[in-house]
Amino acid sequence: MDTGTVTVSARCCGPSDSANGGYVSGLIAERLDWPAEVELRRPPPLETPMRVDAGQETAEVSVDGELVAVASRLGTTSLGVDVPPAVAAPDAEKASHHYVGFEDHAFPRCFTCGPQREEGDGLRIFPGQVRDRPEGTVAAVWHPDASFADDAGRVATPVVWAALDCPSGFSYLRSDLQAPLVLARFAVEVEAPIHVERAYVVVGWRRGQEGRKHHAASALFDEDGAPVAVARALWIQLRT
Repeated sequence: MDTGTVTVSARCCGPSDSANGGYVSGLIAERLDWPAEVELRRPPPLETPMRVDAGQETAEVSVDGELVAVASRLGTTSLGVDVPPAVAAPDAEKASHHYVGFEDHAFPRCFTCGPQREEGDGLRIFPGQVRDRPEGTVAAVWHPDASFADDAGRVATPVVWAALDCPSGFSYLRSDLQAPLVLARFAVEVEAPIHVERAYVVVGWRRGQEGRKHHAASALFDEDGAPVAVARALWIQLRT
């Protein structure tokens, strides 16, 4: 059993008092030496060391003995997600103008999609419905800030996971939705390095709904329209 800790800074919040689900999932995945899908059991705390106990197939993340997340080894690096064609950057920019989070946002300071975050502080990814695509296909353009880079100019793994988090959820969100969605399970496959100060298109889409369970996916496309990272997600709608 391999034991360590992970800590999420207050900068990387989802709700104001807990961690961004995609970011903390990526932080856990980065800590492990095998590809994993992360299941979030409770809101991950901020500025608090979380214990990671990693075995060969699973890892548990906890605080003071209370389970926060469970990571499970993926049997293959392929997520089994059918990625749609890329959305052109101008179309993604236009889609962002219709981002429902501008009207009403349950977590307006979310690290990924919060409109109250400043440039270079949050990711400011605002996915909106894409014209002439199936309902629930949302997109935005993302310019990763230099503060998210390593020495080689590559975006840190947890930030890549965070960038793919909210766009998948916003594939289901509407201005009339009665209760917010929260990320329950998340896995990401990164196919090529993501570099700062380049333009990427983020696309999210629906994969099916079962009651309060909302299955979704998302992808990052480079300037040539090639997918460089893909995610699958399970979102749960909170009870009203």
